Amino acid sequence: MRAEGPTREGSMAEQQGKLQLDRSQVKKAVLALQAFLKTKASTECLLLNESQHISLMFTLWKIPKKEQTIRIPLPHGIRTENGEVCLFTRDEPNMTPDQTERFFKKLLTERGVKNITEVMPFKVLKTEYKAFEAKRRLLGNFDLFLSDARIRRHLPSHIGKHFYESKKAPLSIDLLSKNLGRDMDRLIQGTTVTVGKKGPCCMARVAHSGMTPDEIVENVTAAVATIISKLNMVEKDKIIKLIHLKSQTSVALPIYSSDLSNLTQVEELRNKKPNKKKPKKRKAPAESSDANVKEGSQEEKTTKEGNDASAEEEIPQLVPIQTPSKKAKLQAPTKKGLKTAAKPLVGKGKKQTKGGPRQAKRPVKASPQKPKRKAPKRS
Repeated sequence: MRAEGPTREGSMAEQQGKLQLDRSQVKKAVLALQAFLKTKASTECLLLNESQHISLMFTLWKIPKKEQTIRIPLPHGIRTENGEVCLFTRDEPNMTPDQTERFFKKLLTERGVKNITEVMPFKVLKTEYKAFEAKRRLLGNFDLFLSDARIRRHLPSHIGKHFYESKKAPLSIDLLSKNLGRDMDRLIQGTTVTVGKKGPCCMARVAHSGMTPDEIVENVTAAVATIISKLNMVEKDKIIKLIHLKSQTSVALPIYSSDLSNLTQVEELRNKKPNKKKPKKRKAPAESSDANVKEGSQEEKTTKEGNDASAEEEIPQLVPIQTPSKKAKLQAPTKKGLKTAAKPLVGKGKKQTKGGPRQAKRPVKASPQKPKRKAPKRS
């Protein structure tokens, strides 16, 4: 069950600068994959209605710098009739959850949408599916989740991380769109691929084992063309290194392999990318203002330098004080020194004026009182 390598047609298409798959090579891989799945189903005695997913695995030359999610419309739907779809809607004002559910079901029937199995208002999700076990049960009951674009940003904190780990994150859709039926069919019957920045590989589900070989080939070619056209990279045609086709239990069968020279072209394009940006032209007044600012800054620098120089000149030289080894002898003051000595400062508790220290007032001596003469006693 070994698939052959890329043919000359694929290499010629690659040399022209466009990635085109060889349909004969894709069909050989599809037939080999279906034969393997039939033999395994007969040995394990699987149910007749059970079908396995068939996916495309892309390997890139370089790891992308940004994460991107690409929606891929397919010519043949990959959802089985038994697949269940849940739609999260917003809470309509002045309506109960039951009234909101009936309102949106009526809207979907008017627009011709028949693939939605359950409509769930946001209030019901918050109240009834608050527990961890309830969220896990909700995740297992449905194959696909859709959400109103108006409440899409509120869902991550309420549905939990298991929706994102199992790649069942709700896809947003505008319920007010005029072409709601067409957009809903594209989402339900189409697929998505997430080109992440954590590694060079990504995978997209494009078919199931119950489809015919021609339908699988058409889905594979449509998916590859859509991914190349919607990649947010400069090297769209050269960035893809390998493309494999596989199921859940089979090995990966190669259907495309790029040339090694594409790696050098990818590096050259990435190096040329920053040079393509044209420098912005500056306006004349802006340049004059910049020049004035520069001149002002130069003048400030010169003034600062002058101030620094003057400050350096004004700073006196400091002589280190040496501690004397012996106590200095006190010299007797001379008469001239006594005459020229400044008056001592005022002691504590005495006020000092602007002109100098205020002289302390002399205490006024109390005048001695004369003793009073006693009046003579009358006899």
